[in-house]
Amino acid sequence: MIRRALLSELERSFRVHPAVAILGPRQCGKTTLARQFAQAAARRGPVAFFDLEDPVDRERLRAPKSVLEPLDGLIVIDEVQRAPELFSVLRVLIDRPKPARRRPRFLLLGSASPQLLRQGSESLAGRLRFVELAPFQLGEVGAEKLRRLWSRGGFPRSFLARADRESLQWRQAFMETYLERDIPALGLQIPAASLRRFWLMLSHYHGQIFNASEIGRSLGAADTTVRRYLDILSGTFMVRQLPPWIENIAKRQVKSPKIYFRDSGVLHALWGAADERALLHHPKMGASWEGFALEEVARAHGASEREAYFWAAHSGAELDLLIVKDGRRMGFEIKFSDAPSVTASMRTALSDLKLDSLTVVYPGDRAFRLAPRIEARGLALFARRAIV
Repeated sequence: MIRRALLSELERSFRVHPAVAILGPRQCGKTTLARQFAQAAARRGPVAFFDLEDPVDRERLRAPKSVLEPLDGLIVIDEVQRAPELFSVLRVLIDRPKPARRRPRFLLLGSASPQLLRQGSESLAGRLRFVELAPFQLGEVGAEKLRRLWSRGGFPRSFLARADRESLQWRQAFMETYLERDIPALGLQIPAASLRRFWLMLSHYHGQIFNASEIGRSLGAADTTVRRYLDILSGTFMVRQLPPWIENIAKRQVKSPKIYFRDSGVLHALWGAADERALLHHPKMGASWEGFALEEVARAHGASEREAYFWAAHSGAELDLLIVKDGRRMGFEIKFSDAPSVTASMRTALSDLKLDSLTVVYPGDRAFRLAPRIEARGLALFARRAIV
């Protein structure tokens, strides 16, 4: 599958920045995207590719300045989080005087978030742009495959597997590799068994307020340890911590984040829901749909982590997703219902948060008005406006 919108995004980024970093979870398609971009770039100039998981390339880059300085054109470095010391060398190479036609462009691929790479990336301040790559989303696979995407998740090998059983087996193997190899490769010394227990327990908090003390008591761990585990899962794109929006109103409001698994397929594998039929009979099916729809809506609106929130008051009023973007406040309520209707909670959120609009997202393919400034919109319709 060619992700043309992302290829265009990379091209636009290089018009402004000499270095671009594609960040996302392992196996989401970063290397494939980079090779597609490099194939097009090769028509205009030289291309060099380094993979830091390859022992030969890793050995070559033990003297990075000597190897990289003679190169021009596009230089791709995969799994860059394995060698954060490269960033200071890249700054020197980018800043050296060189004719425009021979200035190199660096495409960096990493499986850790900007927070985990901050120490290295500070060296490239003003020179580097981050582009986050998520697994497949609805706008890429098409509305007709919505149920498969929800059930299997968007990781390419899971989504494209020939059968549900093969998809589940891939996800299970992916999680084992993540715990036993990927986390230690980031320099994080955490017992795989402890993080596995936390990950499994967290799956039952999907769509709920995070309570470090409650989880810590169940695990026999301190609150600080639990929060550290959560930050690791967030920093490696496995989990979204959706922050609360605090409005200046005379109501007590929730101030802890909500937790959502970013890929529904990984969540279902932890639950043991092997296929769509098992999912539809799972007691937490509604929470799964909420998280899946929330991710799709946020991506369709191009909402960054700093633009997406939830809101909840202790009185019971709440809003599943609030996007604050371009001076507008857009509210979203997510319902697994064929006939959504307006609730008192929605009217309260509309009024208290001064929303420009409120959209009820449901598993359908139609849009219709429910009340002034309140619309019902099928999730399938977001496939047509996706920003990827």
